[in-house]
Amino acid sequence: MEKHIFPPLTIKKAEVFVFRAPIETPVRTSFGIMYDRPAVLVRLEDSDGTYGWGEVWCNFPACGAEHRGRLLETVLLSLILGKTFESPEDAIHLLTTKSHVLRLQTDEPGPIAQSIAGLDIALWDMFARRAGKPLYSVLGGEEKAFVPAYASGINPVDTLKIVERCRDEGFTAFKFKIGFDAARDMRNIEDVSANLQKGEGFAIDVNQAWDLPFALEFTSRLRDYSILWLEEPLPCDTHCSQWKILAAHCQVPLAAGENFRSEETYREAFADPWLGVIQPDICKWGGLSRTLPIAKAILKAGIRYCPHYLGGGIGLLASAHLLAAVGGDGTLEVDINPNPLRPLLADPYPQVKAGNFSLPSAPGLGVIPQLGEITSLRTFYKELST
Repeated sequence: MEKHIFPPLTIKKAEVFVFRAPIETPVRTSFGIMYDRPAVLVRLEDSDGTYGWGEVWCNFPACGAEHRGRLLETVLLSLILGKTFESPEDAIHLLTTKSHVLRLQTDEPGPIAQSIAGLDIALWDMFARRAGKPLYSVLGGEEKAFVPAYASGINPVDTLKIVERCRDEGFTAFKFKIGFDAARDMRNIEDVSANLQKGEGFAIDVNQAWDLPFALEFTSRLRDYSILWLEEPLPCDTHCSQWKILAAHCQVPLAAGENFRSEETYREAFADPWLGVIQPDICKWGGLSRTLPIAKAILKAGIRYCPHYLGGGIGLLASAHLLAAVGGDGTLEVDINPNPLRPLLADPYPQVKAGNFSLPSAPGLGVIPQLGEITSLRTFYKELST
């Protein structure tokens, strides 16, 4: 793992916040429905008062946010409080090593890795704020005002109307959910395709709903459509031999990666390429420390890197900074479903114009959660210090 060296800092204080925001329209996927929008944030502070914010993936199951908040409180924060680190990579190595047996004992590699990822993002924000530079600059990127973005999470109901709304909000690329009913899926594909404007494009996301025989049959219908990519048509643990069969059959580039859980899995995916797009999620696994070298390797292999993300504002900004740092022709995933936690947890919230997501120029992530405005939504809070 690549290591960055900074002036050391000592973690003196940590705060964990769990929020749930009610929504009127549920967010639907082929495997489950979100009836509210959760978020788990962690704030770290060093002995000099420098702070950093991180976010933990927590969308599923319904109790997932509170569980991850407790993991941070009862297990992980005690491993770094009072410790001095020269880099975020040092901290994530310690956290991963010290929690190894617990992962084996509990068989909970996902929640533990997601909680560590949130801490890693907070550490990078801290180091960048202390350096007085935007996060993408500390990650090795050149000065950049924006990254390309696409509207994501579009539901299978009223899909075309939602695409039209996203267009009005500044997007020129869209991704909508399929994997529910083949007839409805095809109607949505036909409707969106027929109503695209010049310079626009769309992708489709199956959320792991198909097996290989169905995927082969369905993708035969897509040959007359120009589609940016087909995302997770098969479960992520499907053997690569089946992915290769589908890739050879399907004219649409295949995309996956949000549910990969190790460097080895990513490297297998681009050693003998069967994916046209690889989509690590820094809040699900690896944080910035482990995803940064993976993203660089994806680009070196000639594959498109597009960060996956569906959550609150901190994780979205961290994903944008990483994309800006590594470059390439990838686009930032921006969830367009109602979520009051998205702008309130990343203030000032960047805007999308002409398909581009603006990047803050302030140090670190460049945003600060407005906790005073959402205190009523807090379901769990814990402060720890040395």
